[in-house]
Amino acid sequence: MSVRATVRAMPALLRIGLAETVAYRAEFIVWMLTTTLPLVMLGLWTSVAAEAPFRGFESKDFVAYYLAALIVRNVTGTWVAYQINEEIRSGTLSMRLLRPIHPFAGYAASHLSAVPLRALIALPITVILLVSSARDVIADRPLELALFAISLVGAWLLTFSIMVSLGALAFWLQRSMGIIEIYWGVFAVLSGYLIPLPLMPGWIQRFAEHAPFRYMLSAPVEILIGQAEGAAAARLVAIQAVWAAALLALALAIWRAGIRRFEAYGA
Repeated sequence: MSVRATVRAMPALLRIGLAETVAYRAEFIVWMLTTTLPLVMLGLWTSVAAEAPFRGFESKDFVAYYLAALIVRNVTGTWVAYQINEEIRSGTLSMRLLRPIHPFAGYAASHLSAVPLRALIALPITVILLVSSARDVIADRPLELALFAISLVGAWLLTFSIMVSLGALAFWLQRSMGIIEIYWGVFAVLSGYLIPLPLMPGWIQRFAEHAPFRYMLSAPVEILIGQAEGAAAARLVAIQAVWAAALLALALAIWRAGIRRFEAYGA
């Protein structure tokens, strides 16, 4: 499984992944529609802020935050944990292991190929963001926009690594799907997906500061809406990169241990 073979195979894998996404576009659209929780929270918090600013957040701040969160979530989300879980349960993982590239490359290509279609769905949200009252708080300096783009890549890699690790738990647990559902609950709170972290109790904010979830969603959002600028934005991206490297290494370790167990059963 050389790096050269992986790089040469990647264009073909991306084309195959895009074809699969288009072929199963109905399932893809349904999955995308399940990520609309920020719109619900947007309606709630703008109603609150219409009376008076809440902890420094005005209506336009909530509009900017939740529309930005919806964009980030659409572009960086992945369902690879469910795919791995199903392949382990059905035994079809054996066929993937016979390919001359690392399974991570195959999974990554499959899910990266969906990003262009996700971007198309996020485009109308971006237009609304730019023409709404929230446009006044959106970052417009080249540095912040560049850091935002980098943070999107980091957020995707973080999400991918965690989801691979969770999916690989199926090597040991028959009910690993339950752990994935628990993960979504923790993610919704500590990533800022449900409520902006500055509005959370102090102890949750402190915990989120030292957990990876913030860097999967809140960090890119903070950079985009101007809550983190210059050195603060660069610091978020640097911490995100450390988390991404650490969790990718963890995912690889869990995967190797799981594969040894998988092969021991004759798969």
